[in-house]
Amino acid sequence: MEELPSVSEDSNCKPTSSNEQPGSQSKIGKKPIVLKSGDIDGLLECLVCSNSMFPPIQQCPSGHTLCNSCRNKVNNKCPICRKEIGNIRCLALEKFAVVLHLPCTYHHYGCSEMFPYYNKLQHEAQCIFKPYLCPHPGSNCPFSGDIPALLSHLQETHKVDLQAGCTFNHRYVKQDPCSVDNLAWTLTLFNCFGYYFCLHFEAFLLGREPMYMAFVRFIGEESEARKFSYCLEVGGNGRKLTWQGVPRSIRTHHRAVRDSHDGLVLQRSLALYFSGGDRKELKLRVSGRIWREIGAIKRIN
Repeated sequence: MEELPSVSEDSNCKPTSSNEQPGSQSKIGKKPIVLKSGDIDGLLECLVCSNSMFPPIQQCPSGHTLCNSCRNKVNNKCPICRKEIGNIRCLALEKFAVVLHLPCTYHHYGCSEMFPYYNKLQHEAQCIFKPYLCPHPGSNCPFSGDIPALLSHLQETHKVDLQAGCTFNHRYVKQDPCSVDNLAWTLTLFNCFGYYFCLHFEAFLLGREPMYMAFVRFIGEESEARKFSYCLEVGGNGRKLTWQGVPRSIRTHHRAVRDSHDGLVLQRSLALYFSGGDRKELKLRVSGRIWREIGAIKRIN
């Protein structure tokens, strides 16, 4: 699918690009057409990829439409009637899309905005009502939902503990810490300041070397996460290692946080030293605190 054409603020919802767009010379578009999503199901949906179509929209001699980028995928033959597609554009659909306004896909999660067809996907990529993916590590859980549904899912399906308070003392135990194929992770939820946070403690391979990492993520948007800070501490044998940072939103995948090393990172040798040198079992205690930054906007209930 081609890149969405940009839309200028005073262009009456017409797409603008280096190439002339359909309807750019017409008077159409002075009064937007507002429809429910269900009213146009399939009308602007590509027959091949099922995504929304954007100019140039191709059609076969029989009138079946598809994305320009999908034409090569079907060897230039219509997937419905098998006729050669050629280079026919469906200008009627392109002009119709210029004046079309649709609700956000996430309207049932609370977004009440209406958007021009050509701006809709751009908004939905950043919509704050977009459901959150399950943040549980160790599995590609397909669940998504709003925050209340997500919290229930984590506790009921993944048996994640929910603790109250902005300080914590987490104990991590791992059998056979020297084994590179026995990596593990834990997740704990915290409720403080009226928000929810999750503490990750993960073992992973950096090259061939097992590493351990602890970090905090915020269950909400990145803009809200930046209003908080946290610190982590791990130690033993009279030594300690501390980390202070800003929690990342769960919009950022936990593997992306881990791979950026944005947290408390321990080499296996240091983790074993903190654990007392026992190479048969790793025992670490991670303590920490979450606080609201001075000047942060108070939560609106």
